[in-house]
Amino acid sequence: MFKLLAEAVETALELKPLVSNANHCEVVIAPVFVHLKTVADRLEGSNVRVAAQDCAPVVEQSANTGEVSAEMLKDVGCSHIIIGHSERRQFYGETDEGVNRKARAALAEGLTAIVCVGETLAQRENGELFDVVGRQVRDGLSGLTTSDLERIIIAYEPVWAIGTGKTATPDQAQEMHGYIRGRVAEIQGEGVANDVRILYGGSVKPENIAELMGKEDIDGALVGGASLTASDFSRIVNYRLV
Repeated sequence: MFKLLAEAVETALELKPLVSNANHCEVVIAPVFVHLKTVADRLEGSNVRVAAQDCAPVVEQSANTGEVSAEMLKDVGCSHIIIGHSERRQFYGETDEGVNRKARAALAEGLTAIVCVGETLAQRENGELFDVVGRQVRDGLSGLTTSDLERIIIAYEPVWAIGTGKTATPDQAQEMHGYIRGRVAEIQGEGVANDVRILYGGSVKPENIAELMGKEDIDGALVGGASLTASDFSRIVNYRLV
């Protein structure tokens, strides 16, 4: 929940030329709901796509005050939707079942769902990290087909490393990414697991992106604070070109 409209547009326009030569990856930004249409319009024709930070778990237009549907998000220019972000789970009661329903809603509109998973500090210290993340992957992707998984991106967020003063090492990130890929293989098979993109979302910065991306099962990044500045975010996107 950062940036007023003029600030969001300014950041997006500053970012656009900085990542225009980034052909090695997809570049997606996720402004708040009320800025989506304006930002998407200003980025039209560029290689920067726009994501929403959440969506309603229902498809049809209906009496759901305060919600925004995937259809509406597509209509204003979104190509992706972030679902099950750690803050939605931690502060707003998001459940694995809700994540699954929202992912299905996004897929029904032809959008790509970025499904977030991750464990808290207490869960990690209690040795529950793999059980928790494994359940989130299983239940969040429940009932989805092989073709559905082509439009699913998984993002691992080590909630225990956010605001705790603790830091996830690249090896710890790789360990969980490898586990997640293994769980997808159990559910959907090796072929799907090899193709699914798994992003890392734990304090990604220009200074650590190259080491993270050097790990076998880390396919990209879900960037938080560093994405608020076009110059920092572009350095992350262009880490191969530096």
